[in-house]
Amino acid sequence: MRLKPEEAEILGLELKAKDDDGRNARYSVSKSQILEIHKLRGTQIPEEKSKSTSDSNDYQNKKTTDPDGRKVLMTSWDYDNGSNMTIEQYCKKYNLPFEHISSWKAVTHTGTPFYNTVFREVKNIIADSIGVDAMEEIIAKYIKPLDVQPLFTPDLPEKYKEIKPKADRCVYTDVHIGMDTDKDGTALYPTKWNEEELMKRCDEMVDYIIKTKTADILILDELGDLMDGWDGMTVRKGHSLPQNMDNKKAFDVALRFKMHMLSRLVKHYDFIQCNNICEDNHAGAFGYIVNSAFKQMAEILYQNRVIVTNHERFINHYSVFNHTFVITHGKDSKNLKFGFKPNLDPKQIEKIDQYMKQNGLYDGKKIEFSKGDSHQLILDMASSDDFEYMNYLAFSPSSEWVQTNFKKGRSGFVLQHLDGEHKTIQPYFFK
Repeated sequence: MRLKPEEAEILGLELKAKDDDGRNARYSVSKSQILEIHKLRGTQIPEEKSKSTSDSNDYQNKKTTDPDGRKVLMTSWDYDNGSNMTIEQYCKKYNLPFEHISSWKAVTHTGTPFYNTVFREVKNIIADSIGVDAMEEIIAKYIKPLDVQPLFTPDLPEKYKEIKPKADRCVYTDVHIGMDTDKDGTALYPTKWNEEELMKRCDEMVDYIIKTKTADILILDELGDLMDGWDGMTVRKGHSLPQNMDNKKAFDVALRFKMHMLSRLVKHYDFIQCNNICEDNHAGAFGYIVNSAFKQMAEILYQNRVIVTNHERFINHYSVFNHTFVITHGKDSKNLKFGFKPNLDPKQIEKIDQYMKQNGLYDGKKIEFSKGDSHQLILDMASSDDFEYMNYLAFSPSSEWVQTNFKKGRSGFVLQHLDGEHKTIQPYFFK
């Protein structure tokens, strides 16, 4: 509602500047505030329309029809009552979470009237949906007394022990916790993917890391899509996903997976650096919430032994010894529909090159561009003279959709051993 500055002050609202065209600013107001303004202005109080008695509509594909059978997009016009719906009725009709809307505006000057809605930040919505009490209860299960003593002072992790330039690096991606690979029992290659199988693979990866250990420092890079989806949908709500866990169960399992992995590894390494990509197309804010809880727990339990960095940008980087690693999931939550391809092409080379120059990464170090998303292991060390282009295979088995449209595929992780100049690579495939 457009309000004069003095009207906004009376309602206790934060003053806004006038629009560029000189008109009073718009404010989000409650029903009682609307009535108060009409009283102040001496104008007629609008009659409240009777509430619609129609049942909630699932609204397939977000479309409906007018009385003539023509399809229209999310119209706020109520053809039965011949009036515009209230925002509550509009949200009910189209299954929009009214409680998460921060502001809305009725747009009536177009051929099809509708509400322009703004929702609260999705991270807060997801955290609220899981519930503070439920999150605290889940987190409490994995906070146990320390049984590992600090082995060195806080300044040594930052220097990465320059006097002994060696580190192990484990890269895993696309865990897709909650994914159901055989929802209807008709998959071409039936594969279990549940909590039990997840933890088996977790132990298998940890066992291999310990068995092949060459250094006192471990870098754990998780390249996104930790969670399969929120409410059975991708981040962009582009399509539904068959899942075998609800949101709370998936949160619980993901946190157990991360903490179990760390609790075993910290007994064998002096220092562990965890890098988690939280900008992707499946996990999105859900992955961030899990990794945020993981960061708080890990750094409290293993103070000076573990550092967790949750990366919210699409592309990120870090350096260790003479190596620079540029890490990304490969596809983001909103802009890149197709993302980085498995095979490098001139457009992608230019995009990566611009990032390198912007961040001053051409400084003589050996550069690796690391990505997930493609569920393939393709290690390209020749297409670019300036950097290596590495696709990492998925930790999870292939989804039913991938199995049907492509092939069964292989899954696993990659272990690297770094020293001051060289890097060896050891892929590991789950059976």
